[in-house]
Amino acid sequence: MTTKTKTDKTTRPWWLLVVPLLAVFAVVAAACADDDDDAAPPATTAAPEPAPESEPAEPEPEPAEPEPEPAEPAEPEPEPAEPEPEPAPTPAPEPPKTQGPGGEEAVASSEVALSDDEVAEVQGGGYTAALLWHTAGAFTDAVSQGARDAFAELGIEVIAETNAQFDAAQQANDVETVMALDPDIIISLAIGPDAGAEAFRPAVDAGVQLVFLSNVPQGYVHGQDYVGIVTDDLAAMGITAADLLADALGGEGEIGYIFHDAAYYVTNQRDQAFKTWIEINYPGIEIVAEQGLADPAAAEEIATAMLTRNPNLDGIYAPWSAGPADGVLAALRAAGASDVALVTMDLDTNVSLDMVEGGNVAGIAADEAYNLGRTMAIEGAYGLLGKPAPAFAVVPAIGVTADNIVDGYRQSLAADPPQEVLDALG
Repeated sequence: MTTKTKTDKTTRPWWLLVVPLLAVFAVVAAACADDDDDAAPPATTAAPEPAPESEPAEPEPEPAEPEPEPAEPAEPEPEPAEPEPEPAPTPAPEPPKTQGPGGEEAVASSEVALSDDEVAEVQGGGYTAALLWHTAGAFTDAVSQGARDAFAELGIEVIAETNAQFDAAQQANDVETVMALDPDIIISLAIGPDAGAEAFRPAVDAGVQLVFLSNVPQGYVHGQDYVGIVTDDLAAMGITAADLLADALGGEGEIGYIFHDAAYYVTNQRDQAFKTWIEINYPGIEIVAEQGLADPAAAEEIATAMLTRNPNLDGIYAPWSAGPADGVLAALRAAGASDVALVTMDLDTNVSLDMVEGGNVAGIAADEAYNLGRTMAIEGAYGLLGKPAPAFAVVPAIGVTADNIVDGYRQSLAADPPQEVLDALG
């Protein structure tokens, strides 16, 4: 066994002592360095480089949804409909208008006139005229007087005046008789279109200037066979009668309508104008009964039946006075219907007397009969001068009531009312 001595301890090499000290120093220095790093950042710091972007991973496909069942095709939305045009307003009904028997346009009688030079020429001609009437009465008397007065102013002599009493054969005889007197002008009302055509043929062949009241013979040519036609303003007559009845009823009520049931344009237009005007202008008035009249003698029977079937009747229209209106008055009196108003056409003594006595007659539509005769005479002078006359001339209508009956007679007939009417007026 070996025993160590003191000499061995002191003679150990020096570097063996230094190595452990250096190791301790290194550990301490490393610790200090770590502390310095935590205390302050480096003086300059470079921006960190971004991490390289990694390509996004492709998403795993979502599980496919089951395909929907095919939907039924949707109905296409309808295109917006164009707004329906508003219906055109209903045109207002045309008011009645007077026309001649062949549709001739009416010309006012005031347009039929002669210049002073024309009057002088006629006055120096020594002409003659004949008046061939269909009947007699207040109306014909007024027409005749108007013609006579105008002929006198023109220096034309009236050499004949006849009354055929509504007999066509008698009228033909009257023409033959008058033609023997060689008149230059004939004014007349032809009783029938066919019979009249034959009756007046001798006058046409002789070059007589023919002027007709209301009617024209069948086949006659205006300006060649005859000078012209003169009559009432037919529509104005019907309108006037409608206004008179409406005034009497205060615009309301039920009425009966008796019309002339024959192909005669004069009464046809007057009657139809009455009816049309009531329907256009008086909605409060209702025509509850209407009946045609061929025979004036049947008027009383027709009116009686209307009153029986329509006990609430407020008024009646009759197509003219002498005959039809007389029959209606008789029916009203027999029924005790004193409150039923009656209107009619043409001035006549019986209806005028009833009106002024406060009876059923509320009004009468009349024409200017005297003016008819004057206009016919002037047209005859047109023929003598070779001056074209209107084919169809009309005179105005007037409304006559108890309040204006005297003036109405004077304007229509150029005469005072009959004496009994004046007496009733007091």
